[in-house]
Amino acid sequence: MSTAPVIATEGVGKRFGGFRALNNVTVAFYPGRLTSIIGPNGAGKSTFFNVLSGAFPPSEGKVLFEGRDITGTPQHVFPHLGIAKSFQITNLFPQLTALENVRLAAQALKSRFDIWTKRETLTELKEKAEELLDRVGLSKRRNDLAANLAHGEQRSLEIAVALASDPKVLLLDEPTAGMSPEEARAMMDLILKLNEQCTVILVEHRMKLVMGISDRIIVLHHGQLLAEGTPDEIRNHDEVRRVYLGQSV
Repeated sequence: MSTAPVIATEGVGKRFGGFRALNNVTVAFYPGRLTSIIGPNGAGKSTFFNVLSGAFPPSEGKVLFEGRDITGTPQHVFPHLGIAKSFQITNLFPQLTALENVRLAAQALKSRFDIWTKRETLTELKEKAEELLDRVGLSKRRNDLAANLAHGEQRSLEIAVALASDPKVLLLDEPTAGMSPEEARAMMDLILKLNEQCTVILVEHRMKLVMGISDRIIVLHHGQLLAEGTPDEIRNHDEVRRVYLGQSV
């Protein structure tokens, strides 16, 4: 496994007016290692996630991808670099089928919605969409409207849309939000499978899930890096336990 980080931050800070949401966060994410970002409400998790995905440029510091400084790169360029994000708020076309949603995502990246796309290319895009639906376990629902899918299936479809860019890094924001225990377990299995093919970074509140699937955990508190380590190291970290005030970590 490569020892060079695939994505990293150096001294990242983010201010919103007079409010400092992040302060001097330096973290590296390594290929093939599933990393979870946790912290109490207001810790800066979402802001940090948005900096990693290009939604927010940092006020200070750098974001590096494969050793290259990508600080301030427009968000729409990130999927072309190999960084994809699946949002907490489902971002699908409800009146299109599962297959159409994924094919459109692949087409947008390949041809920038060129209406004169060749028929062979459309066939290729359809085949790619079918392969991605298979990867997330939705082959049998490919012709169903996104609006008619169960909540957990919609989240899986959203991940398939994110995978259309063949990412090296996949950012998942609360992938099990609103799911039943059964759906959450299925999502956990899917995330583990995906991490074999790309580097997964996730923000997640379900501590049992985080502890069960993460190779590494980053803990933020008041916009600063409080701790990082393996699940066991985080579970036994006195300051993390204090900050969570007895929450099960």
